[in-house]
Amino acid sequence: MIRALIIDDELKARNILDHYVKNFIPEITEVRQADSVDAALEMLTMFKPNIVFLDVEMPHKNGFDFLLAIQDPAFDVIFTTAYNQYAIQAIRFSALDYLLKPVDPDELKAAVVRHMEKKESAAEKKELFNNLVQNIEKKDVKDFRIAVPSNEGVFFFTIEEILRLEADRSYTHIHLVNKRPFIASKTLKHFEEMLDEFKFIRTHKSHLVNPRHITRVSNDHEFVLLTDGSKVEVSRRKKEEVLQQLNLR
Repeated sequence: MIRALIIDDELKARNILDHYVKNFIPEITEVRQADSVDAALEMLTMFKPNIVFLDVEMPHKNGFDFLLAIQDPAFDVIFTTAYNQYAIQAIRFSALDYLLKPVDPDELKAAVVRHMEKKESAAEKKELFNNLVQNIEKKDVKDFRIAVPSNEGVFFFTIEEILRLEADRSYTHIHLVNKRPFIASKTLKHFEEMLDEFKFIRTHKSHLVNPRHITRVSNDHEFVLLTDGSKVEVSRRKKEEVLQQLNLR
């Protein structure tokens, strides 16, 4: 049994999402609606949702104001937003989920499945919410702090701290400056898409490298050397592309 709360100032958007939930998501057994942050906060005194579908952009108080008002979140948040690249990047970097409006039923079902598979504690959820709020307050995406949940807890780091990422089947080893590496339960492709605008270089099918930490390329062009002294393989197929990305061609 899953209870859901839809928070959106637009009646049509609330009703469409309500319809999709009731007709396509049998796991959700109770749905309620709120047309503002204040109405939602009042509702939470009596209604305890497992999932909150939260509109990002609302008048007076927005979705992030709602998060600021929550002390101990006992629910997951799935943001709903029209295309807003800055907000979407902040949400993705904070390891939180979102749906683009107009909401697609298949994407809605996938988001609910992800909710059912999540295992974060209330404390970890609060950390992720706080990180999102801090990211939104920053002026530039490059200053966002990335949150990556793992079996050891949630790791937080900036883009600048990433040395390289290494694929291990459906997992990724993340290597950071002056920190021990850890394993994330996301594919390398996931991080490649997230970091696309920061020009990370795919030197090999298993390696994604932060160009800011490349100090030189080996004479035979088979490796790049990084600021921590490590070297990363450049595959034969990727060699020309890597050299072009580093302005060596």
